[in-house]
Amino acid sequence: MTHEQIIDHVKKQVVARPEDLLLFTSKLREVAVAKGKFLLQPNTYVKHEYFVVKGCLSAYYLDKKGNKNIAQFAIENWWLGDFDAFYNGVPSKLYIEALEDSTLLAINHDDLQTIFQQAPIFERYFRLLVTSAFISLRKRILSSMGKSVKERYLEFCESYPNIENRVPNYQIANYLGVSAEGLSRARRKLGALKKT
Repeated sequence: MTHEQIIDHVKKQVVARPEDLLLFTSKLREVAVAKGKFLLQPNTYVKHEYFVVKGCLSAYYLDKKGNKNIAQFAIENWWLGDFDAFYNGVPSKLYIEALEDSTLLAINHDDLQTIFQQAPIFERYFRLLVTSAFISLRKRILSSMGKSVKERYLEFCESYPNIENRVPNYQIANYLGVSAEGLSRARRKLGALKKT
């Protein structure tokens, strides 16, 4: 498999030497997940993080009442995993489900530590990704506290371009922490605004 997509992603973040890129890509393993199948389920030990080459997945947990709470969607060029479980060696709390037939690149935890030692530029790459994810999470929390459904939906569309055509309305509503009806009203208003 060609690794051009992930190499492009790395190069947008850091300046890596060809030999560092070769080491990194040599440790990646392709994984295919069919629509409706799980990449990960709770109470499993996580040995991989995943880069989405093609497809769309959701990461969620179930609360004590059995309600689904979507923590993340992942589309092309996004990293995905249960990062707490991956880095801290604790059992996973998340389900990760493919919403479309998906192709991923997996990196093993031990291989990643080797890469950090032999090609330190990848420590910077992953630190930049973690920092970006932290900032996005903070924005999401602040958005849920003080912004309207319409504002939250517009921010969501900015983070996940064209995903509204790939994910059911009720799942987007779940991610945003709003009712499906409230999201539908906001989308109708935005549609009306676009037509005028």
